Amino acid sequence: MRKEKWDIDSFVHLIRRGVRGLPIVRGDSDKWRHLKTLFYMNDVHVGIHAIRDVESMINKRQIKLFEWPKSWPKRQPLFTLCAFTLLDTHIHQIGIEKIEKGISKFMHKSGIGTAKYFNLKYGEKGGLFQTPYQARVIDSDEYLRWAVAYVLVKNTFEMHPKGLQWATKNFEDAWEWANHYPFSSFGDYAGTTRNSPIVDTEDLKKILGGPKEFKGLCRDMILGRKEKPLVFE
Repeated sequence: MRKEKWDIDSFVHLIRRGVRGLPIVRGDSDKWRHLKTLFYMNDVHVGIHAIRDVESMINKRQIKLFEWPKSWPKRQPLFTLCAFTLLDTHIHQIGIEKIEKGISKFMHKSGIGTAKYFNLKYGEKGGLFQTPYQARVIDSDEYLRWAVAYVLVKNTFEMHPKGLQWATKNFEDAWEWANHYPFSSFGDYAGTTRNSPIVDTEDLKKILGGPKEFKGLCRDMILGRKEKPLVFE
């Protein structure tokens, strides 16, 4: 397992896996809670019970989903989350360090909060995730492009009901399906109308280009048309 140090403004590829390869989600309600965690816990002020408080406000119709509560301090993210894909047994994220140890603080806080929720909901004990999480600094634009294609497309295609092999052979159909898959930020880069508050796409889009360039890059990656650097899996 590789763990690296990184500086402010570094792009970092993060992976968090279920302990012993077990699922970290058991249904859509768990998946939506992960998305809430990515948004609401990515803040310097909130604690490990933030999602419990948010869900209470949403249920009482005091706020909408992914709306920042007016009663909380102004949102101040611990890091810039650029991209993610949630799978059944793990989650991939690409982020930018913006404050010292911001990524580490988010990963620690969100890990504890999610494990507590999971154990309470399912009556289990112990850790939910492998520790520590895996992280690798993305040190070139070339590696970043391929890492994004891997995180957003290869992993999202894996979640297709017909599987990765079918999605690869039927790229156009799988691309359209992935545009509507809610548990990935794929749609925020592929040219749809999605503009999720969970991710900040500005920095990556400067490097990736527009939807057409993004799709061409991803097609080459998925179909193996170009030699790619070793991607952190």
